[in-house]
Amino acid sequence: MMKALHSNVVARLVAQRLALGLLSMLIVSLIIFLAVNSLPGTFASAVLGQSATPEAVAAFNHQLGLDQPMISRYFGWLASALAGDFGTSFTSRPVAVMIGPRLINSLKLALATACIAVPLAILLGVICVRYVNRLPDRALSAATLSTISLPEFFIAYLLILVLAAKLQLLPSLSTIRGTMGMKDQIIRMILPVMTLVFVTLAHMMRATRAALLNVMSQPYIEMARLKGEPEMTIIVRHALPNAIGSIASVVALNLAYLIAGVVVVEAVFVYPGIGETMVGAVSNRDIPVVQACALIFSAAYILLNLVADLIAIVSNPRLMHAR
Repeated sequence: MMKALHSNVVARLVAQRLALGLLSMLIVSLIIFLAVNSLPGTFASAVLGQSATPEAVAAFNHQLGLDQPMISRYFGWLASALAGDFGTSFTSRPVAVMIGPRLINSLKLALATACIAVPLAILLGVICVRYVNRLPDRALSAATLSTISLPEFFIAYLLILVLAAKLQLLPSLSTIRGTMGMKDQIIRMILPVMTLVFVTLAHMMRATRAALLNVMSQPYIEMARLKGEPEMTIIVRHALPNAIGSIASVVALNLAYLIAGVVVVEAVFVYPGIGETMVGAVSNRDIPVVQACALIFSAAYILLNLVADLIAIVSNPRLMHAR
């Protein structure tokens, strides 16, 4: 009976979060459409040049459907996006064909970074709590605070300077192609992955440390100490499972950043990901491509935050019931 009730509560919460996620996506899609269509300049001026006649610009816009009312274009784009069709680029190529391989490249980069950064962040957070206010904790806290204060491009250029220019251990550019072997692709991905690990590791480690320290002050932790359990066992078996909700939220935000916030890193290393594609589309005023990239970024943030929210609720049964 209790298991059935628990399952019903979880299912209702999942349905509520999914509904809120869909509503958020609808609002975000409207904001994206309005923002993209408010960009200065037009695709016609980018292609035809500033000296193009008004007649040529009007004919060009009519050919692309840009002379239609904005509300009609929005609902047409939204209906197509819901069906999985992001339309056709102003360069006459399907948007899905343009961004599909680039999205896969960005996901590879994000997955490789997450596989390294997430376990390492939790491990370092546990070490900090085990030796709180002692040398390991102070050293790791100082190092991560320094890393947080450095922008991504600075870390990227520093790694290029040391590992590519000085030591010549790795290539400075990360241009990968489908015809490359897996080994060559991995070698070219090392520097951008290292940059993203440095950027995300600090946030996740500090969040893990803070969440664990908050749990370590609870009475049941003191009871476990009185029973004579080793400190590391207390942290891993009792504190970490109860802090997983808070940690999951920060991890989800950082994973979303790995998909949506790698524009600078991809530009520095000339990595053919979706971030670099969006930068080029903005420069060329290629509205369908910009809208598709922005919608993918927003969906990643909303979906990962939804997952983090559900993990937090399931890991803490008190959140399943309204206060």
